[in-house]
Amino acid sequence: MMQSRGHRSEATAVALTRDDRSVWRRCLLTLLAIALMFALATSHASATSEDENYRIVDDLAVYLGVLPAAMVRGHPTEHPEASMHDGAAGGVHQYHIVVALFDARNGARIEDAEVTATVSGLGGVGRKTIELRPMAIAETITYGNFVTLLGTDRYDIQLQISVPGREDPFQVAFEYQHTR
Repeated sequence: MMQSRGHRSEATAVALTRDDRSVWRRCLLTLLAIALMFALATSHASATSEDENYRIVDDLAVYLGVLPAAMVRGHPTEHPEASMHDGAAGGVHQYHIVVALFDARNGARIEDAEVTATVSGLGGVGRKTIELRPMAIAETITYGNFVTLLGTDRYDIQLQISVPGREDPFQVAFEYQHTR
């Protein structure tokens, strides 16, 4: 009988360890997602300087993020991000492009745009256009989708953004230096 109890305790300890790892992973991924969204949301949209992940074009402030798709794959199946954009593709070269949009004049988030991204390697190699779909994280709307980025390379990411009430779509270009 004591042996049976000892066996049950060991099995319970293993299950708790797995549960602890799962909880820890979910907490870490959630914190990373919140940190990214917080960073995008709290950045001053009317700043005049631009860096490699921020542009202002015709009073539209655009923030770009490129994250490993594994951050999304780590969510439990019931979490809304687990099925985002029909789920993250497998593989080590899968990444998630995230774009946040603001009115640069007043800092208001733009939540009703249509966004596409054309991603290509150096010299236009492997050009692919993807729709960046709206996604709600931490009660804010950003736009994103998955893309394959092979190897260490410089990628050109061209965004086309249509905002209701504005006549012409906006074109915004970013260079992204990808390192594995």
